[in-house]
Amino acid sequence: MDFNAYQSAIAGEFRGQDCPFPPEEFDRRLRAVREWMGAENIGALLLTDPSDIFYLTGYSTFEVSVHIGLVVTEADLMLQVPSIETGPATITTRLERVIGYRWERIDEVLDPLADALSDVTGQGRSIGIDAWHGSLRSGVVNGLRTRLQGTELVDASKLVKSIRIVKSAAELEYLKQSARITCQSIEAAAAVVRPGVTDNYIAAVGAEALLKAGSEFMSMQPIVTTGARSSVIHTNHKRTTVAEGDPVFLEFGSAWQRYTAPMMRTVIAGTPTADMRRVFDGCRRIVDALQSSMKPGHSFDSAAQAAEQALEPLASEVFFSGVFGYTVGAQFPPSWVEGSGYIARGGEAVFEEGMVFHLPICLRIPGQWGMGFSDTVLVGRDGAEPLTSNPWRL
Repeated sequence: MDFNAYQSAIAGEFRGQDCPFPPEEFDRRLRAVREWMGAENIGALLLTDPSDIFYLTGYSTFEVSVHIGLVVTEADLMLQVPSIETGPATITTRLERVIGYRWERIDEVLDPLADALSDVTGQGRSIGIDAWHGSLRSGVVNGLRTRLQGTELVDASKLVKSIRIVKSAAELEYLKQSARITCQSIEAAAAVVRPGVTDNYIAAVGAEALLKAGSEFMSMQPIVTTGARSSVIHTNHKRTTVAEGDPVFLEFGSAWQRYTAPMMRTVIAGTPTADMRRVFDGCRRIVDALQSSMKPGHSFDSAAQAAEQALEPLASEVFFSGVFGYTVGAQFPPSWVEGSGYIARGGEAVFEEGMVFHLPICLRIPGQWGMGFSDTVLVGRDGAEPLTSNPWRL
C-alpha cells in the first residue's frame, strides 16, 4: 500500500475526526484572508508556517521539520505534505485536496505547487509568500520563480497574522483550558522546590503535571533555572542542584488544541533577601502598569511607555529584554510566541478586545540571579484580564 492508498483508507474512516473547530469557524477565517488577498491584488497565497496552516485548516502534527504548504486561491485550498503526514493531514482537517510528496524527495514539491499557483500567471496579480518565516525554504522560492516566470512573489507575512491576533470565542475557551493546566503544573513544580533537589527534578514534576492534566505536546518544554544560571536569559534545566536561598525560575505553557497560555513564577528555596523582594515588587509594578494600559484603542507603544516608567527604579540594575508582551494563540515547536504583535517601544498597533498577550516580565541581575513573574491576559473593555492565575508570592 503506497501513501496515496493509505490516505484514501484513512479518509474513509477518520476524515476530520480530530479537527479542532467546526466548519463555520474555518469559513469565517478563510473569508477574511481572501478579502485581504483581493484588497492587495494577491491572486494566490502560499503558507508554510504550521500555525498559519493550522489556523485555516486544523492541520496538526508534531513533525514540523518538514516542508508543508497550503495554497489559498479565490476558489480552492490545496494542502501539500510529505508522505508520512498524509494521515495526520486527513484526520485533523476536512480538506478534500491533500497532496503528498515522497518524504525523501523534497524536490517533488515544486511541480504540484507551481501547478496550484499558476492560475494567477499572466493576470497581473501576485503570489503572496511568508518571506520572513523559517519554514519557507529558499529552494522552494527559487524553484517557483523558475517555473512561474513573470509572476511576482510578494511578502505577505503579515496577512494571516493580522487576522489571527483577535481571538474568537472558541479560541478563548482553548486558551482558558491551557491557562488552567499551566497554573496547576507550576503549582506542582513550586511545591517541590527546596535545597538539594535538581532543576531537572523540578522540571520533571512540572512536566508530569502538565501531561497528566491533559496537555498535548508543547510548543516549548518546561523551563526551570536556578541560582546564578537564572540571570542568563533562555537557559534551562541542566542537572543543577538548588542551594539554600536560590531563586528558582519557572516558565511553563501547556497546549490545548495547540493553544498555549504561558506563565512565569519564581520561588525562593529559603528566605528571600531584601533585594529579591525589591525586584519582585518591580515585576508586580510593571505588570500592573501594563494591565491598566492595555485598553482598546490605546497603542502598544503607550503601554510600553507606562511599563518603562514602572521599570525605571530598577532600570540601571537589571537586564530586561525590552518586550513587555507578545501575542499567544495556536503554535507549534519551537515557540509559543504567535508573532502577530509585540508590546514594545515604537509599536504603532492598537489594542482590540479579544487580543491575548503573555506579559513576560523577567528582571535579571547578571551573574547573580533572575526574577520572573507573568500572566497571560485577555484585552477586555477596561484593560487586561488575566487568564492565568499567578499567586504573586515568593
